[in-house]
Amino acid sequence: MDKFVVEGGTPLQGTVQVSGAKNSALPLLACALLGEGPSRLSMAPDLADVRTMARLLRKLGARAELDAGRAQVDPGGVSVFEAPYDLVKTMRASVLVLGPLLARYGRARISLPGGCAIGARPIDQHLKGLAAMGAELTMEHGYVEARAKRLQGCDFTFDVQTVTGTENLLMAAALADGTTVLRNAACEPEIVQLAQALSQMGASVQGAGTQTLEIQGAKTLRAFDVRVIADRIEAGTLLVAGALGKGPVRVEGA
Repeated sequence: MDKFVVEGGTPLQGTVQVSGAKNSALPLLACALLGEGPSRLSMAPDLADVRTMARLLRKLGARAELDAGRAQVDPGGVSVFEAPYDLVKTMRASVLVLGPLLARYGRARISLPGGCAIGARPIDQHLKGLAAMGAELTMEHGYVEARAKRLQGCDFTFDVQTVTGTENLLMAAALADGTTVLRNAACEPEIVQLAQALSQMGASVQGAGTQTLEIQGAKTLRAFDVRVIADRIEAGTLLVAGALGKGPVRVEGA
């Protein structure tokens, strides 16, 4: 789509249902790789990024189905451990499969979001954290390759707060041996929901929503069944539109 054409003059009023948060659905879809059996999501938004993540999971060998706001992922057939550049370049969140693949299968090959572009590595905090957990990392031709017989719990402090970095290490720690402490972690509601999903799967996660997370890893994890939280940006946008339009506008599900 090149542009939106909006014709005003009509009072905005009525009731609208807020969508599920894409930024929660994406890490949850990646998290499904950790579970034994099919995991389920409801309120998954019908967006291009969600469809791309499902396509990536299918490329890995998982069964990933999307239908009318529901998603189901069964990782039983995973046999490929690479997120290729053609998918990562269209959706940077593809890097979220790095932690789950490495933690459960002991290997992952992920295209860097910038490919071979020279400059700062956009996932350096992910890689530093995984290295602290015992992963062997190599970089070649725009890809990072990670291997580990089994990740080990560690005490890691992020140099800067990063949402996807926190999510990747949180998922990796859920199957690591021992206790992992993540400091200067991001605190967004999507991370809280991911922590709740991991707890439902059998890991122990303390401190979600604060800057310090403590994760006690499990030897195996169950599947999960969760409802994706509301998209707070969409909810806020709808509320502002209602206020400016003199309403009444009711936003449900927020």
